[in-house]
Amino acid sequence: MKICYFIQTHQNPQQIYRLVRTIKKSSPNSQILINHNFNRCDLDLTPLQELSDIHLLENQEYLIRADFSCQVQPYLNAIDWLFANNSDFDWLINLTGQDYPTQPLSKTEDFLAKTDSDGFIRYWDVLAEKIPWEKQKGFKRYYCRYWRIPGRWSYNFLKEFQQLSAVQKLTPLQFYLSYGPLVGIPRRSTLFSDRFICYGGWAWYTLSRKCAAYIKDFVNTRPDFVDYYQRTVVPEESFVQTILVNNKNLNLVNDDKRYIDYTKAIAGSPRTLTVADYATITNGSFHFARKFDIKQDAEILDKLDSLIFN
Repeated sequence: MKICYFIQTHQNPQQIYRLVRTIKKSSPNSQILINHNFNRCDLDLTPLQELSDIHLLENQEYLIRADFSCQVQPYLNAIDWLFANNSDFDWLINLTGQDYPTQPLSKTEDFLAKTDSDGFIRYWDVLAEKIPWEKQKGFKRYYCRYWRIPGRWSYNFLKEFQQLSAVQKLTPLQFYLSYGPLVGIPRRSTLFSDRFICYGGWAWYTLSRKCAAYIKDFVNTRPDFVDYYQRTVVPEESFVQTILVNNKNLNLVNDDKRYIDYTKAIAGSPRTLTVADYATITNGSFHFARKFDIKQDAEILDKLDSLIFN
């Protein structure tokens, strides 16, 4: 069995090198695709040249956080690359440069080799009552059409503008300033119905080749779906879920096998994990965790290495 690890990175090359070396040492047969945001920092793969089957994918456009270009398009590019290059991968696991395994990869691979499931992915109906998101988040993100407003002045202007009572009461305008500034309006019609539900979830998944092939075929035959999500906000937390979960022929497990603490998230970024989290993230329920920062706490990665290579 062969696993492809698709790693999206944007900072701290030394931590990226460490993650790649850990994966290749623990899973020598694995394939690694890296998509790096060179707008944030440079990345030279020369220090990893002794390792095989590592590929740096080129970005096709400027990466903007919470935009289709940032995570969704690179993920689709990775799937296209795998099939165009006749990769013999069985599973595709997407990570960031701040993720890390929480158990030996041989244990994860053994789990995947034995499972009857097609994918492990967190999902929920974005309009349901009891979900991890606050009310209206799903509607605001995926039932509205957005435009990004340029200019350094625009954020403060729109922040004050949206607080005006007349704007709140008399117009349908939606404002998304966390990743913007963006201004949107509710769509007159959407792609969604009782037979094609809008699903949301976390943007990290472990998917079989079958799921990856289905995503590729779906995207190729539904340009309207791609166009629709290109005008949403944070599409990476709905695009893949909506494609896969609406296909009732796929056996999906509503569990992404990741530990992520969003309880104190800042602008969508989860809490940085430390050595104090070791017992929790290594309890056997998770394959990976995020996020880590070796500048803040390198000891946690040292402890995980001891577990992974023991």
